[in-house]
This record gives sequence, C-alpha cells and structure tokens, in this order.
Amino acid sequence: MAERPFTLADLELLKQWDTPTICNGLEIVTPERRAIGFTVEPMVAIDPKAPPMVGLARVGMIRAKEAPRSKLTDRADWYDYVATSDLPTVVVLQDIDDRPGYGAFWGEVNSTVHKALGALGCVTNGSFRDLEAWAPGFQMVGGRVGPSHAHVHMVDYGKPVNVFGMQVQHDDVIHADCHGAVVVPADAVRKLPAAIDLISRREKVILDICRDPGFTPAKLREALKRSGEIH
Repeated sequence: MAERPFTLADLELLKQWDTPTICNGLEIVTPERRAIGFTVEPMVAIDPKAPPMVGLARVGMIRAKEAPRSKLTDRADWYDYVATSDLPTVVVLQDIDDRPGYGAFWGEVNSTVHKALGALGCVTNGSFRDLEAWAPGFQMVGGRVGPSHAHVHMVDYGKPVNVFGMQVQHDDVIHADCHGAVVVPADAVRKLPAAIDLISRREKVILDICRDPGFTPAKLREALKRSGEIH
C-alpha cells in the first residue's frame, strides 16, 4: 500500500462538497494554484445529480478520427492499470484528435468494464454514447455526446494528460461533478475541510444580509467589511 498524506476516509469526506466549493477551499490552502489545476471548458455530465466523485487518477490518451498507424496499445493492459489501486479511482482520458470526441471510447461496454475495475467514473474531453445502456452509478463528465466510436483506440497510458486545461498525473487526487473537475494536491486533502468551513462562515455573513427583509446596500457594505475577502 502506498504511503500518502491522506486516507480513504479523507477522500470520502470531500464528497460532501461540490467541485466549486473544493476550488474555493483550494484558493486558501494552495493560493499559488488559484488559476490552474481545473477544467476550463463546458462539460456534459451523464448524471448531473450524481454526488461528486473523488479518487486517484488513472490517466490515458486516445484517438478516434483515423485508424492506428502503429502497433496498438493493448486495451487489456490499460484495464490492468486502472484496476491496480488500493483506493477508488477516477479515469482521466485525453482525446488527442484535432477534433476531440470524433469517436467515443465510452459507452455501454467501457462504462460497465471500468465500473467493475473499481473506477468511480471518468473525466474526458472526448465523447460518450449509449446513454440508455450506461452502467448505473458510473459517472461521466465529458466533452460531448456522440453516436459512433469511429476508429477509437488507446494511444498510451500512465503519462501526464491535459483535459480541458486540467493537467493530471497518475495518482493525482481528482474531485469532479457536473461542474467539471479539479486536481487536489495530496497535501491539501486534509486541509480542505477547515478552509471550506472558513469560507462558508464568511459567505454566511453576506448571504444572511441579502436574504433579510431589512436588506439595504448600506448593510451589505458593512457585511462585506465583516466577512473579509471571499472571492
């Protein structure tokens, strides 16, 4: 078992907050990453109401627009790679075609296979399909929905990827939901709950004033002074 500065219980705790809230907390815990480490393009969640997924990244690259020009990466080896973890995983798959999503790697079969391998879901700039035959409980946050798998094939895995601006390495902690995804630095995992609590208390001062029947701009100005910087 790998030595990490967090446990399964720490990862499970982070599921109680959505991904924007995690990003808020990271602005306090790791201010140097305020503008990096998260997806920056619109994404489609197969189940927008699903709880956040939090797990270790299993990273890979695919193509689909053209047939393979060299020896294929064995997909069974990829499956072995995804399955090798002592904690839940989140697949992060970069489609490196010039038009990502031309063909879908994800559908009924791969959602079912990866769920069986212990993955919670996937974050990809590529496409997915088979919406009515999708593996229940396996979340997908992807670039778009498409009908065909075209020439989809695995190019490589285990190496750093970039999905909509989010740079991810093997075993990075991923937090993702319908808003998108963010990398949580390992040493930030246990610091986030306290940071999120601080932000929530600051925001409450402003929200309470705005929801009060006696709201005035002057009261808002005073609340802003008391709350400190929140965003």
